[in-house]
Amino acid sequence: MPTLALGAVPGWLTRIMELRIDVDPGSWKLDNELDSLYSRITRPGDRLHDMPEVKTEIPGLVLRYREADGEFYVYLVDRARGRLAGYTVFNRLVEVGRRADPYLRAPHSKYDQPYQRRGLAAAVYRWALDAGQCLITGARQSGAARALWQSLARHYESGYVDVRRKTLTYLGPQVAERVLHDLHTRMVLLGRGWTWDALADRAGMRAPAATLLPHEQSGHDVPL
Repeated sequence: MPTLALGAVPGWLTRIMELRIDVDPGSWKLDNELDSLYSRITRPGDRLHDMPEVKTEIPGLVLRYREADGEFYVYLVDRARGRLAGYTVFNRLVEVGRRADPYLRAPHSKYDQPYQRRGLAAAVYRWALDAGQCLITGARQSGAARALWQSLARHYESGYVDVRRKTLTYLGPQVAERVLHDLHTRMVLLGRGWTWDALADRAGMRAPAATLLPHEQSGHDVPL
């Protein structure tokens, strides 16, 4: 995927559309859900039809994206086959609190079986990270999701935080196994242009006495 500057994504953070109605959490099967979404995306006059589009380096595939209620929806359209390969939603997490909410999103993906294990979700995550969006894991992760995040951590600065009582506490770049499996422990990937200092300042993130933020380890003071 080509690297995208934040300014090159008009509407990614500023275009607010109507209330989200595009992801059905009910009992639809995934293929029916994707067929329904693709029909709306390609239907002139539908509110999903005029979404901005970004080309990818994957032949025949393009990204369409929108924002609703501060959550970002990215659809991967297979033009060659005339169908929707899947989508990723960058969710807000109420547990992080109001101060951190503008800066962190938790991605959740659904891709049809023929498009799985092709790195498509990772490509969408990289697109968001390269645009400057910081990502945080949800409370539970599958083994496949954990492997994906570890793979991305080789290319983006990462670390762990404790989320408790709507407050973030920095735990360091690595944590013990028992801490890793605590439901309060979340992994964070920093978007391009972010540092831990900047995120701590903006999100009100704390650092316990036993754990120093990266720049504190270099002798710099960090406003918390």
